[in-house]
Amino acid sequence: MFTRLFGESGLSLDRLRALVEVGAHGSIVGAADGDPVRQSQYSRQIKELEDFFRVPLVERHGKGLRLTPTGRELARISRFFLLGLSNFQRGCLGEGQTYRIGANRTVIEALLVPALAGMGAEMRLVQVRVEAVDADDVERRLHDLSLDFGVVRRADLSRPLQTAGLVAWHARLWVPARLCRTAAEAADRWRAGELPVAWPGAELAWEGSGGRGSPALECESFLEARAALATGELAAPLPGFLPPGQEAGACLEVALSAACEGEYRLAWNPRLLRLNPHAAGWRDALIRRLTAALA
Repeated sequence: MFTRLFGESGLSLDRLRALVEVGAHGSIVGAADGDPVRQSQYSRQIKELEDFFRVPLVERHGKGLRLTPTGRELARISRFFLLGLSNFQRGCLGEGQTYRIGANRTVIEALLVPALAGMGAEMRLVQVRVEAVDADDVERRLHDLSLDFGVVRRADLSRPLQTAGLVAWHARLWVPARLCRTAAEAADRWRAGELPVAWPGAELAWEGSGGRGSPALECESFLEARAALATGELAAPLPGFLPPGQEAGACLEVALSAACEGEYRLAWNPRLLRLNPHAAGWRDALIRRLTAALA
């Protein structure tokens, strides 16, 4: 069946692993972690794969190299194969499972870490690695199986990725009481653009929020906005699952528009479940824990 595939030298697990690592890091330099010896090794191994398949697998990109579309496809196939072997080895040795979850920092701190800490029996013989990952990278890494699960904001991910809802949220504007005497005054100043606000632009669009002008402080995440709120000098929008900390003191609440809402969903690649059937049960336990904690 595989006579032609193994009829000549040049194909090996080490060479395929090198291609997978270069694809995961985006470059030979990144995969080798700056080690010139490993860079030379990876370059040689990928060249041997190119000679074997008779197609270019890497191309010039700036001062470095990146995988070609053909190289990315071979890396995807190789990763699938190597993950299957790795899971088989762990099963033979009676070792536990390792799951990698990607999400933004707000989700990690406010949702994932508390949920994982409370899973109890489901965490026995399981190691979890939580990684702070940008939203776009979560989808890409689920496709190439360098993440097992990810938390995303939308359901319409590209096939074959699947999702399950975790929590729908609506943000409210929290205003330190020292800035306004009443909630009505805070709402009036918000609509007039007179309220100093810290706005998490990577998580919530300013347009459509109801605010006028520009925020006093543009930050990335809800966590950063909450830290600004804690100073007592700036108002900030926060979702329901992330209320102000005690250090914020007394705060007033202002309703925001329907544009200031969203949903978090757990996403995965069904190919993972074919490689590792145990992942389905652990996924379901994680969804139950997250939704119960947030209910």
